[in-house]
Amino acid sequence: MGMDQRPDMPVERFIAHIDMDAFFASVEQLDHPEWRGRPLAVGDGPRSVVSAASYKIRTFGVRSAMPVAQAKKLCPHGLFVPVRMWRYKELSRRVMAVLQLFSPLVEQASVDEAYLDATGLERLFGPPEELAAAIRAEVLRDTGLTCSVGIAPVRFLAKIASDFHKPDGQTIIRSHEVRAFLDQLPVQKIPGVGGRTLEILSGLGVRLAGDMLKRPAEFWRQKLGERGQWLFELAQGRDDRPVTPFTPAKSSSAENTFARDTRDPALLRRWLLLQSERVGADLRAMRVRGRTVTLKATFADFRKLTRSRTLAEPVNDTQSIFETALILLGELNPCQNLRLIGVGVSQFGERPRQLSLLESATPKRPKAALDQALDAVRGRFGKGAIVRGDLLDFDE
Repeated sequence: MGMDQRPDMPVERFIAHIDMDAFFASVEQLDHPEWRGRPLAVGDGPRSVVSAASYKIRTFGVRSAMPVAQAKKLCPHGLFVPVRMWRYKELSRRVMAVLQLFSPLVEQASVDEAYLDATGLERLFGPPEELAAAIRAEVLRDTGLTCSVGIAPVRFLAKIASDFHKPDGQTIIRSHEVRAFLDQLPVQKIPGVGGRTLEILSGLGVRLAGDMLKRPAEFWRQKLGERGQWLFELAQGRDDRPVTPFTPAKSSSAENTFARDTRDPALLRRWLLLQSERVGADLRAMRVRGRTVTLKATFADFRKLTRSRTLAEPVNDTQSIFETALILLGELNPCQNLRLIGVGVSQFGERPRQLSLLESATPKRPKAALDQALDAVRGRFGKGAIVRGDLLDFDE
């Protein structure tokens, strides 16, 4: 509660949107300090697309979802590095844990963004400006990464606000400022306004969000259907969607697109082992086990196939996932080259109890003992600190 707010006054609604700054690229520069300050993009395969671009490489026109081949033409001296999703997920979990320190009402929207219900938090953290600064400082302290924060009375405005002063910035929109803000907001800034919708709106003379209010809701329903009604509501600053607290993941998966199509059994086997390691580590970090293992494959002609097997007992150890994936690969028996392969685990159930040191070391649990040892070493010294023999000389 603000110092000038009486107990009987209504509490102003605030929602915060936290957006990590160039997340994947920033993680790579965090782990490789020698890369800081260099134009860097995440994505390095000849048939890959850019997953993330540092702010410096963006000045050369490189953007996310751009083919890597095109990006390299725009910035030949840029640094292009492979995607390490396991690492981004690891830091994402730490960011979400930090946000939980401020409010139990945290909704993770993606690996690098979240919403937080900030209503009433003034009593604990001061006005929104101070809350945003505290969130940014705590995320930086815990992870070494910067984020940008937007706080507004409704979700969509909080998301827009978080993008206004990037990187490492914050924007606060209070209730009495919403109308003036929307009257000057380019309509394409509204989430969900894509190319086709923007073309229609431009043809109707709509350049700013406030321009939509020059016509009634019925007009927009006729022109754009339910989307028109929705946009008309947003143009008025209405968005009743609440922050929905975290819901557990329903699956974990890892996949890779090859630099060259292949059906080499030895190569596919090594990819499956690497992916099974990543998925297993993810499941153990979430403290869940899954019963269904799925193999995903894309052939050279872009035909896609999946094979699944449901196990008698839920698992989260690398070896069980890997062995099941190998069986599924054998059932698939590819007669033509593959361009992509992946492994996933779903149908979560049992949460494994915390094993004692004695239990984890017993011969009855060799798979668990190995995985726990690998997780512990990598958690302290990094993923490259210890590598399985089968992957020792494997170039991802």
